Amino acid sequence: MSDKKKRRTMARVRYLLRQIPRSGDMTRNKELYRVVLLLVAAVAVDLAFPVSRAPQVALYEPGVIADQDVIAPITFPVSKSDDELGRERAEAASAVPPIFDYRPQFADSSIARVSAFFAAVDSIASASGELDRARAIQAMLAEANIPAPEAGAAVLMSEDTRRQLRSALNAAFDDNLREGVVSSGDLGGFASQVVILRRDTVESLIARDSLDTKQGFYQEAADHLPSDVSLQERRLYNNLAIRFADATLRLNREATAVAREQAQQAVETTKYEVLEGEIIVRAHERVGEAQAERLNALRDALITGEAGEDWPAHVGGVLFNVLLLIVFGVVLRYYRPDVYASDRSITLLWILLLAVAGTAALISRAAWPPQLIPIAFAALVIATLYDGVLALLAVFVIVGLVVARPPIQAVVFFPMLIGGAAAALSGRVVRRRAYTWASAAIIAVAYVLAAVSLALVARHEPVWALGASFWGTLNAVGSTMLAAGFMPLAESITRQTTDQSLLELADLNRPLLRRLSLEAPGTYAHSINVANLAEAAAREIGANSLLTRVGVYYHDIGKVKKPQFFVENQPRGRNPHDKMKPATSANIVREHVKDGLEMSEEASVPEVVLAFIREHHGTQKIGFFMEKAAEADPRGVVEERDFRYPGPKPQSRETAIVLLADSVESAARVLQDPTPESIEELVDRIVGLKMAEGQLDEAPLTLREISVVKAQFVKVLTGMYHHRLDYPLQNRNTVAEQQPATHGTP
Repeated sequence: MSDKKKRRTMARVRYLLRQIPRSGDMTRNKELYRVVLLLVAAVAVDLAFPVSRAPQVALYEPGVIADQDVIAPITFPVSKSDDELGRERAEAASAVPPIFDYRPQFADSSIARVSAFFAAVDSIASASGELDRARAIQAMLAEANIPAPEAGAAVLMSEDTRRQLRSALNAAFDDNLREGVVSSGDLGGFASQVVILRRDTVESLIARDSLDTKQGFYQEAADHLPSDVSLQERRLYNNLAIRFADATLRLNREATAVAREQAQQAVETTKYEVLEGEIIVRAHERVGEAQAERLNALRDALITGEAGEDWPAHVGGVLFNVLLLIVFGVVLRYYRPDVYASDRSITLLWILLLAVAGTAALISRAAWPPQLIPIAFAALVIATLYDGVLALLAVFVIVGLVVARPPIQAVVFFPMLIGGAAAALSGRVVRRRAYTWASAAIIAVAYVLAAVSLALVARHEPVWALGASFWGTLNAVGSTMLAAGFMPLAESITRQTTDQSLLELADLNRPLLRRLSLEAPGTYAHSINVANLAEAAAREIGANSLLTRVGVYYHDIGKVKKPQFFVENQPRGRNPHDKMKPATSANIVREHVKDGLEMSEEASVPEVVLAFIREHHGTQKIGFFMEKAAEADPRGVVEERDFRYPGPKPQSRETAIVLLADSVESAARVLQDPTPESIEELVDRIVGLKMAEGQLDEAPLTLREISVVKAQFVKVLTGMYHHRLDYPLQNRNTVAEQQPATHGTP
C-alpha cells in the first residue's frame, strides 16, 4: 500500500472514530436522562395530590371507637346528601307557581268558528229538498267531529233554532271565554295553590281556585240558553260549546320551566357549618352517622379547601419524593445494575410508577375505596419481567409515594403494602399465562386478610370488612388481567423475555423447530439431548433452566440450510466434505452460526435466545479441518482465524453451560464403552479443555458451579446410556453399527 493510500485510510479511520460517542459522554447522557425522569416523577406525583395547609386530623369510619378527640381544625360546611338535595329541589320546583298567559285572540277565533259553522248550515238549509238538506247537515256535523243526537239535523233545519243557538254561543264566548278560561290539564303537576297570570305586561298572583276552568265554562255557557229549549237543542248546544271553545289562559311551559330551574338552583347545598375549634368526636365514643357525616365533610374540606396554595408544602412534597426515588435509584444501581443500565427498563418503571400514583390520586379525589389502587398491576409486571425482589422494592417505593400524600388515610398503607407484596411474590407462580388466575387468587386472599385484620384492630363493623374485601378482590382480578394484557407491550418496551414467552418459544411445533425436525433430524435429536443435559445443570446451580432449554432448541437452527454437511444428518458412508478443501469445509461449518442468527431474527426470536446461537461455540477452533489443512500443505501457513468460530465467548452462565453440554453430548455419542467411569472421565477432559482454551473466561461461572455442572452431566449421561450396561453384547453391536464419523462434527 502506498503512503498516500495509508494516509487516506488513517484519515478515514480517525473520522469514523470521531463519530463514535465517547463512553464518558454516553454515561453522562444516561445519568442526565435518569435525573430528568426522577424530577418529572417527583413533581408529577406531588401535583397529582392536592396540598392543604390545614393540619392533619384522625378521620374515623362509622362504628369505630375514637381513641382521641377530633376537633375541627378549620371552619367547614357539611353538605346535604344527594338524596336530601334532590328531594328538596323537587319540592322547591313543584312549589313554583305556574305561569299563565292571557290570550284573548282565542276567544275571537272561537267566535269566528261558530259563525263559520252556522253560515255553512244556513247555506245547506236554504237549498231545496228537505230530505237532502237533513242528510247534508248530518254529514257536515260528522265531518266537523261534532257529536249530535239523531234529531240534531232536524233541530238545525229551523232558522229560529239556529239563530237562538248562535246567539247563546256568541254571548257565552264573548262574556265568559273572554274573562279567562283555563284547561284543567294545565293545572296538573303543580303543588302551588296560586298561579301567576300575565295580561299583556302585567303579572298578578291569583288563587288557583279562582281560575275558571273549561268545565266551569261549559256550565256557565248553558245559562245563556232559554229554559224552555228542548233536550235535543241543549245537548247539541253543549257539544258545539265543547267543540269550538278554546282556553284563553295558556300555560307558558318555557317560562315555568325556567322558574322551576331557578328555584332548584336556589336550594342551599349546605346543611350547616362546623366552626373551627368545635368538637366533632370525643375520645372513647362510638362514631355515629352524624359524626361520620361531619368527618367526611372535614375530609373533603381538607382535600379541596386550600389545595395548591401552600408553596412550602409543594417544595417539601417534591423533596420527599426526590429522596425516596434516589434511594430506589441507588439500590438499582448497585444491586440491579443490569436494570439500572437499561434506559428501556428505567422508562418502564417510571411509567408504572406514574400510572399507579396517578390512579391513586383520582381515587382519592373521587373518594372511592382505596383498595382499588392498582398496586398489584405494577408489581405483577415488574415481577414477571425481572424478579419478585425488585417488584417488592418497587411496591415499597410506590406505597411510600402515595400514602405520604395528605388526602390518603393511613389505613390505605396496609392493604396497599400487603396486596402489592402478594403480587410481587406471586410472580414466581405465573410461568404460564393460564396460571394468572392463581396469582389473582393469591392477591385477593391477601386483600381479604388485610381487611379482616384492620377490621379487628380498628373495631370496624363486619360490613366494612366485607366491602374492603370485595373491592380488594375486584382490584386483584382487574390488576391481574390488566397485567397479562400489558405484558407483551412491556416486553416490547424493555426487550425483556419472560417465562411465558420462553414457553411459547419452546413449543416444538413452531415453524423453525418443525423445520429442524424434518430437514435436519440428526441435529434435532442432538438438540433434544443437549437440552436435557443443559437444563439439568442450569437448574442445579440456580441458573435459568427454562431459558437454557429454549436456547439449546435454537442453538443449531442454522444447520437447516445445509444439513447434509453435518455428520449427524449424513447417511452412512457419504460425506460431502471428502471432496472439498479444508478451508471451504470449515467455512461451511462456521456459517451455521450466521445462518442461524439470520433465520431466527426473521422469525422474531428474542435477543436473549440469539445469544445461544452466537455464543454456543465461543471462539473454538474447528480442529479437524485445521489439522487436515496442515497435513495437505505441510510447508504452507494455515491462517488460524479461518478455522475458528467468530464468537463471542459465552457471556452468561446459561450460554456457558450450553457450550459445555454441546461438546460433551457430541463426544458421549461415540463412546465405545459408556460406563459411569468413562463418562465421568470424558466430562472432566472436555470441560478441562474448554477451560484451558479460555472459553469460559468471560462467563460468570465459579469453580464450584463448574463442578456441579460436571456432576449433573455425568448423572444425566449415565441415565441416558444405562441400558447399554445391561446388555453389553447388544451395546457393542449398536455402537459398531451407529458409529458416526467425527470429522463433520463442529
